[in-house]
Amino acid sequence: MNMPFHAPRAGQRGFTLIELMIAVAIIGILLRLAFPAYQNSVMKSRRADAKTALLDLAQREERFLATQNLYTASAPALGYANTATITPASPMTIQNGSASFYTLAVVASAPTSTTPATFSATATPTGTQLSKDTQCGAFTINSTGQQTISGTGNPTDCW
Repeated sequence: MNMPFHAPRAGQRGFTLIELMIAVAIIGILLRLAFPAYQNSVMKSRRADAKTALLDLAQREERFLATQNLYTASAPALGYANTATITPASPMTIQNGSASFYTLAVVASAPTSTTPATFSATATPTGTQLSKDTQCGAFTINSTGQQTISGTGNPTDCW
């Protein structure tokens, strides 16, 4: 039995297995470098949402203080649609799209004869933000404008 040998045609082209494996390896290396940077960008955008919500709450508290001479934890009094209070026991969620990665709570104290009215508002991470963001953690702002974090990072880098 004689099998004829067919030489490849000059017009046929394609990839060898080695070329394909090299391309897959390069794509894998690029993904390994790019994916952590993407996750870091997503985490920073969620932090920005939390800081924006805190600064908005602080502004609303100052506006309420100007008219009532005290701070409040009442959401409707601050202009939010929520009918509840915004306390650590009953925090308000900060939405990022359809998900929530931070909760917002405020503690307000009434003025006394020796101390002025004060408040402290905190945005606490939840879900994946809680487990992945150890650098900044929770953001806090108080009635004096002091901005702090609960994480291991530098507050000026986080704020």
